[in-house]
Amino acid sequence: MKDKTGADAVVIGGGIVGCMAARYLLEAGRRVTILERREIAAGSSAGNAGILAFPEIVPIPSPGITWKAPVWLLDPLGPLTIRPAYAARLVPWFWHFWRASFKANFERGLEVQSELMRLAVREFEHIRKDERLAPFVVNTGTLDLYDSEKSFRAAAPDWDKKREAGFDFHRVGRSEIETLQPGLAPRFEHAIYSDDGLQISDPASFTRALGESLQQDGATISIADVSGLEPIETGARIHLSNGEVVEARTVVVACGAWSKRLAKSLGEAIPLDTERGYNTTLPPTAFPLKRQLYFNDHSFVVTPLKDGIRVGGAVEFGGLDLPANFKRSDMLMKLAKRFMPELETRGGEQWMGFRPSMPDSLPVIDRSKAAPNVLYAFGHGHLGLTQSAATGRLIAELAMQKKPSANLENLRFDRFAEL
Repeated sequence: MKDKTGADAVVIGGGIVGCMAARYLLEAGRRVTILERREIAAGSSAGNAGILAFPEIVPIPSPGITWKAPVWLLDPLGPLTIRPAYAARLVPWFWHFWRASFKANFERGLEVQSELMRLAVREFEHIRKDERLAPFVVNTGTLDLYDSEKSFRAAAPDWDKKREAGFDFHRVGRSEIETLQPGLAPRFEHAIYSDDGLQISDPASFTRALGESLQQDGATISIADVSGLEPIETGARIHLSNGEVVEARTVVVACGAWSKRLAKSLGEAIPLDTERGYNTTLPPTAFPLKRQLYFNDHSFVVTPLKDGIRVGGAVEFGGLDLPANFKRSDMLMKLAKRFMPELETRGGEQWMGFRPSMPDSLPVIDRSKAAPNVLYAFGHGHLGLTQSAATGRLIAELAMQKKPSANLENLRFDRFAEL
């Protein structure tokens, strides 16, 4: 890096959340540098399903969830697994997860997520006005599929909550399912369809295009591995793994699942963990896919991308250091083949990424107490892409000492001390 001292705003992390934070800081008139240890869109910002899941307002830790989790764990094709070598480390995280499922905490989380999603919709409309980014945002529609009428009815309360929040959709039966997406197994007779199913046609290229637009607008992107942070009177000191030091007035920690380590360097313990997600991207000729498909009873999605079809989902808890277990991808492909009999499963590219997840399904968007000019923006779980623009707006407002566009009280990094 050329400038070791006197930087204005430094964003740590070149994923979608970090790039969006940089975008809004630039719009606020700040001089912005992004520090990324590999390259823009090197992690989950490249391998996600590309869905802008604005209606997903219902927190995962809901009343009764603790009875479902053991069933999932016993199913080898189930949506949840825990690596044995990592299980002991998860006890505190699942304790907070369980507490977050209490009715009052769940309802508070639902309210917070609803407000954040309203802002997310508005801010992505703002992003779409940039002609450099608009072509990546497409509308394919979303088809949520259920195995049985029983599971469909069990999901009805969640759909009621989404409707109350202002999202539009309607129930479809077998004949409509076949029209909306030919080639599905006849087992699917119950589904929900939304014709407002936005997605990003190529998540990796979108994030890279965002990074290029930032440079065109005056931001600097530097390859650097950050090892720690230190508060100073004028802002914060950033320690790099090569021994160099950078000082900045404002620092944004937006490096996903790795953010926990930087917060720890400031003495702040945050119950952030990682949900490892697996997917396989198939050639576009693998199946005549017309729209996003979500197989609700099995917690995986199939999405049409610009250059292929992505089959992904499920959750594996295993931290950042254990090797990938691509048997998870293989299992998802077996399910996809069962539900889409004509799917050609050869020629796919497997991927594993780290979703930075908080126990209550809500992100951290907050100011460090140890270093008030260090801002936190991480922990979005499955919704990093969806909430990235909203997070960028809120981070810029914090940096500029403006009233936030959403209530941040329940997005504090230390909120679990009260649960």
